[in-house]
Amino acid sequence: MVENLKDKTINGLLWSFIESFSLQGIQFFIGIVMARFLLPSDYGLIAMLAIFLGISQIFIDGGFSAALIQKRTRTEIDFSTVYYFNIIISFMFYGILFFIAPYISSFYNLPELTIITRVISLNLVIASFSAVARTKLTIDVDFKTQAKVSLSSVLVSGSVGVFMALNNYGVWALITQSVLNTLLNTLIIFYFIRWRPIFVFSVDSFKSLFPFGSRLLLSQLIGSIYVNLYSLVIGKKFSSEDLGFYSRADTFSQFPTTSITVILSRVTFPILSSISNEDGYLKNVYKKYLQLTGYLVFPIMFLIIGVANPLIELLLTDKWIDTVILLQILCLGFIWDPIGSLNLNLLYVTGNSKLILRLEILKKTIAIIILIISIPFGLISIAIGRALYSFIAVYINSYYSGKFIKFNYFTQMKLISPYYLLALSMGGLVYLSTFFISGIIFKLIFGVIFGVGYYISVSYFFRFEPLLSLIDIVTKLYRQNIKTK
Repeated sequence: MVENLKDKTINGLLWSFIESFSLQGIQFFIGIVMARFLLPSDYGLIAMLAIFLGISQIFIDGGFSAALIQKRTRTEIDFSTVYYFNIIISFMFYGILFFIAPYISSFYNLPELTIITRVISLNLVIASFSAVARTKLTIDVDFKTQAKVSLSSVLVSGSVGVFMALNNYGVWALITQSVLNTLLNTLIIFYFIRWRPIFVFSVDSFKSLFPFGSRLLLSQLIGSIYVNLYSLVIGKKFSSEDLGFYSRADTFSQFPTTSITVILSRVTFPILSSISNEDGYLKNVYKKYLQLTGYLVFPIMFLIIGVANPLIELLLTDKWIDTVILLQILCLGFIWDPIGSLNLNLLYVTGNSKLILRLEILKKTIAIIILIISIPFGLISIAIGRALYSFIAVYINSYYSGKFIKFNYFTQMKLISPYYLLALSMGGLVYLSTFFISGIIFKLIFGVIFGVGYYISVSYFFRFEPLLSLIDIVTKLYRQNIKTK
């Protein structure tokens, strides 16, 4: 069982990594292209739609998909019930967004947002048709098929988006890319999986999934509203240029953590769910996931902090230089998000959706208080408040999840502190090196090579377990590739 679980984890992580980074990598590239051709104030206009896109995405990938994964005795009736529910709810919310679109444009005093909101909200309806099919693949830890689907759709839609951005289509490049990507995802996933729902909607099935799914959906919705509240507040209280700087810093700082969080959460959730009744085994497996998460996330974030200045100047040009300090501050906070998400997974797999909802309300109440206090002091103060909230959130998550496996916050921090301290020293050395090297490209190249080399070398010297495990995985994959040839 141990080897089987290890193999599922390796394959799941590998293909989830390919899918997430292919999808987010292309989207990240599109953002860079658009940022080079648009002013910060232009990009701020795009960020104003973030809250509506975020809420829509929650209803696409919301709590009922997670309820199917968490339920161990799921049936085809359960899958079909959730499938039809997703479609009904997506049409309902699209109708709401269609109706309130003029009020959204009036709030920002931008008439063009009416048609933009109505078009981009089509994502909600389109994606609802494939949500359950993707859930079935996640239950089977089949991220290879998901990688094929995402890679195919993102390459086509991404190419169209880049072409439109280069030809001065502005915000419509992003909208077209987004809707086309969702449409292709839905069509291609049904080609690969060949799953079709049966014509059944079971009230009993819905009732069995509703307690867990509805609470989880509500907690995710609260989280999404909070995250996107920053764009709403900054867009209203500050200039669109300020929002452009903040949104770029937010995107750059969240890109690595969001990608890693998505990868690990999608893989660990179904696997931890399968061993949720084995407390001792669950704790040991969780420890390994925690070590791997910290070992991967910490150096990436501190490396971005170290090379933030040349990175922004090279990718976005010096007109975005005010983004640097915001990026560095946000990275210090977002570095803890994957750890917090991993802790939440423990609550998911034990079925504690009621506790998850209560914690979400508690955390977001604290977060909004911090945001309100920080607004009068400017963008830097808002970024510091956002980073502070991340520290508080990871403590709350780990405090409650730790009770279930007797693995509290301080024990968790002690386990991953060597990786944090090593990454911190690496980031500091990389940052100092930028003062002694001339040329933006040379600063960036040297910083990355030196930082990665330093981190891996010291890790190997101290025989850090996550590095040895990664070497073992790479060796195993290489041997498998040799055998197939």
